[in-house]
Amino acid sequence: QVQLVESGGGLVQPGGSLRLSCAASGLAINTYNAAWFRQAPGKEREFVAVIRASGSGSRIYYSDSVKGRFTISRDLAENTVHLQMNNLKPEDTAVYLCAASRGVLSTLRTPSTYMYWGQGTQVTVSS
Repeated sequence: QVQLVESGGGLVQPGGSLRLSCAASGLAINTYNAAWFRQAPGKEREFVAVIRASGSGSRIYYSDSVKGRFTISRDLAENTVHLQMNNLKPEDTAVYLCAASRGVLSTLRTPSTYMYWGQGTQVTVSS
């Protein structure tokens, strides 16, 4: 049984940092594209970042809104994907979800192409 379990969310002031983790079980996370999406109330699910499977070179892609502030990484020993979020802004407030897929490059930013999802962790940026 495949499970993705997120942790690390919370309340942080603008300019602060958080590190999210997505622990995978039932699959080897390095053999999948592993992504972070986020969803704010009343909005569509939004792509944040992805690290491609090892067999696809582990290439990393970010949305323009987080590029330069967020860093995605993968820990093979822990079978976990992390999202380091720095210089957080109020507009980063959302539920953050990790997901895994075996899709091709053109599908990486599309939520419907991901086969496995975690339950999400809330990130709130507010003073």
